[in-house]
Amino acid sequence: MPFAITGQMQTAFHLTVALLLGALIGLQRGWEARDKQAGERIAGLRTHALVGLTGGIATLLAQAVTLWLLPTMLLVVAGLAISAYYARSVVTHDYSITGIIGLLLTFSFGALATAGEVVPAAMAAVITTMILDNKQEIHGALKKLQAYELDAALKLLLISVVVLPLLPRQGFGPGQALNPYEIWWMVVLIASISFVGYFAVRIAGPKKGILFTSLFAGLSSSTALTLHFARISRNQNQLSSLLAAGILLACGTMLPRILLYCLIISPSLLSMLVLPLLVMTLVLYLPALLIGYRDRSANISQPELSKNPLDLKSALILGGLLVIILLLAEWLQVWLGDAGIYLLAAVSGLTDVDAITLSLTRLNVAETIDPSVAVTGIVIAASVNNLFKAGLAVAIGKHGLGRKVAVPMVLSPIAGLLCIWLMA
Repeated sequence: MPFAITGQMQTAFHLTVALLLGALIGLQRGWEARDKQAGERIAGLRTHALVGLTGGIATLLAQAVTLWLLPTMLLVVAGLAISAYYARSVVTHDYSITGIIGLLLTFSFGALATAGEVVPAAMAAVITTMILDNKQEIHGALKKLQAYELDAALKLLLISVVVLPLLPRQGFGPGQALNPYEIWWMVVLIASISFVGYFAVRIAGPKKGILFTSLFAGLSSSTALTLHFARISRNQNQLSSLLAAGILLACGTMLPRILLYCLIISPSLLSMLVLPLLVMTLVLYLPALLIGYRDRSANISQPELSKNPLDLKSALILGGLLVIILLLAEWLQVWLGDAGIYLLAAVSGLTDVDAITLSLTRLNVAETIDPSVAVTGIVIAASVNNLFKAGLAVAIGKHGLGRKVAVPMVLSPIAGLLCIWLMA
């Protein structure tokens, strides 16, 4: 008898969830149509709640009588919805089928909840309600989306969802250092972070302020921002301080980005990297924020954005660079030992810090190099990369900008390497 009671309570709970999920979606649909007269609303709070409950009862009947009852009831609900919306479209000339899809999803969520999958049903219902409630925002975003940005998003999906699963997951070459799947996965990781950084700047725009823009521009390309601000300083020397702050923030963003790579690829390195990289970041961020607060009223044009947030050619070049660095790391370690890794890190850091960072974290995962060597190599690469950008600012920008950028950029690597020495 207790088992029967438990079963009945569980069924009642599932039906209640089905009803509430329908009511949740119906609440949004009813709110949207709240100004319409009685009888003009096709499906509001009550209708969606009942459709959710219908989905739940249809599932119980399908389990007790025949499985065909569930799709039959779904077709009945679909037929009623289509008839009602067709009749309205004749009068209003509104041919949107969102309401029909919402009713069918409500039925499905009720059926899913009664089948025992309460959590997936609830998650899907909440997401559906949010999509329905943000119609204007979604349509507005589509209007602002450029063709090349949509193309970039599709390319990102291509290299991650289509290409990545097809690659072999085994090592090749000297020391089994080349794993096609892991190399391409690292390419996807870098591309994704750059993609997020691009759209953070794109969506925020100049209204959020130059420091906010610079912070997220560092996820995409701190080198491009450094060049852009250095050029501006030649024509607007009075803004050199704020431009320098923007450069420091963008270059400082590179360091937490490295921590993110390590967290995803090799969490064991994180504890050793956190202190030196955070100290290096603070040395760059603190003067930048101080300058930004002091000169917060100044206005600077938004950094130029590339019209290609994701270039497959660049992704392929990065993949090739990762292969070269992995092979060089294997050979230089055999030839020069740890010094070979440090030399490679310094040379690679002149052009790109991502490739050497991902290569060293990958080698650490494969237990090819010692964790302390990987950490030191990453700090060296980041230091050289920032020193190179400081050199660009000094060479291209006005004297005031170069001086304000160079001092923190020189102190930052010194502080990072000092932390490693003390930790050792």
